[in-house]
Amino acid sequence: MAKELNELRDSIDAIDQSLLTLLHKRLQLVEQVGEVKSKYGLPIYDPNREKSMLHARRSEANKMGVSPDLIEDILRRVMRESYTSENEKGFKQLNTELRDIVIIGGNGQMGQLFCRLFELSGYRVCPFGSKDWDNQDKLAQLTKASLVIISVPISQTQSVIEKLPNLADDCILADFTSIKQKPLEAMLAKHHGPVIGLHPMFGPDVMSLAKQVIAYSDGRQSEHYEWLIEQFKIWGAHIVQTDAKKHDQCMQLIQALRHFTTFAYGLNLSKQEADLGALLNLSSPIYRLELIMVGRLFAQDPELYADIILSSEENLRTIEQFYQVYGDAIEIIKNKDKHHFIEQFNKVADWFADDATKFLTESRNLLKQASDSRT
Repeated sequence: MAKELNELRDSIDAIDQSLLTLLHKRLQLVEQVGEVKSKYGLPIYDPNREKSMLHARRSEANKMGVSPDLIEDILRRVMRESYTSENEKGFKQLNTELRDIVIIGGNGQMGQLFCRLFELSGYRVCPFGSKDWDNQDKLAQLTKASLVIISVPISQTQSVIEKLPNLADDCILADFTSIKQKPLEAMLAKHHGPVIGLHPMFGPDVMSLAKQVIAYSDGRQSEHYEWLIEQFKIWGAHIVQTDAKKHDQCMQLIQALRHFTTFAYGLNLSKQEADLGALLNLSSPIYRLELIMVGRLFAQDPELYADIILSSEENLRTIEQFYQVYGDAIEIIKNKDKHHFIEQFNKVADWFADDATKFLTESRNLLKQASDSRT
């Protein structure tokens, strides 16, 4: 039995070696693709190419009796690596006439990420830190810049905007804050040139901007920053234009409420002195994934999440409304009212409509990954 098993395992190992060789060759070709895209200013992420390629490979796998889902899982993981590889090859510079780009907060994690991306595109970038306000050379760079981006904590954004010296008339003033209405109003009041509000919907630890969302809200003279939006697209980002007020209303649910409930759940676990090891050992894939997302929050900067949650009175009202709904749900449980529970459950299901089924399918892949990571 051992001999027979070892022979089969040796054959599997040989095939694995062949797969490694093929993957190496594929990544080498991807590097060449990245060079061509950089030369001609093509985005590193092409959704139509990805969709057609996956469709073809799934069809071929099905004919061979191989699971199409397996092939898609493998290819998607390979493509993520490919996007990172293409990212290292640099990008086409769309605005060759641009003077310096100054990123206030450029020494922070998000600031460093965008400094690097702009530099990979051939722009001159000058990070501006909190100690540079008294540096005349740095201030001179600021006043002569073509693009100034404010990348500081929410609690400091408006004070930094008010502190700005007079910028060049053609300078684009932008911010990376996760709220848009108040910073946009402050920038429009401070600077009479082009203004745009930006919100990168990702953290600074991303390996590539492929498929990452950057939301933006128009401020003034959009024709002056159209190139900037196109530059983001070349980096692979998915661009979403949004009204500043609507953006902030969405962020109350997407960020403030979600981060608050995660914080409260983690706080409750710690106060109960829950046995984390036992929870992980006994968890289903979906609970493991939920616990991972809770733990992820507490591995990051508490000031960032405090600023997001405490940034507005509207956030508080959204959280208070959730608190009321939570209380109503507790009453259902107290009263052991199964009929009312099912009635409310079905109302929510009707609200989700067909998306509920779509999310069920999409979540299966996430649960597979959560299960695969179990050791």
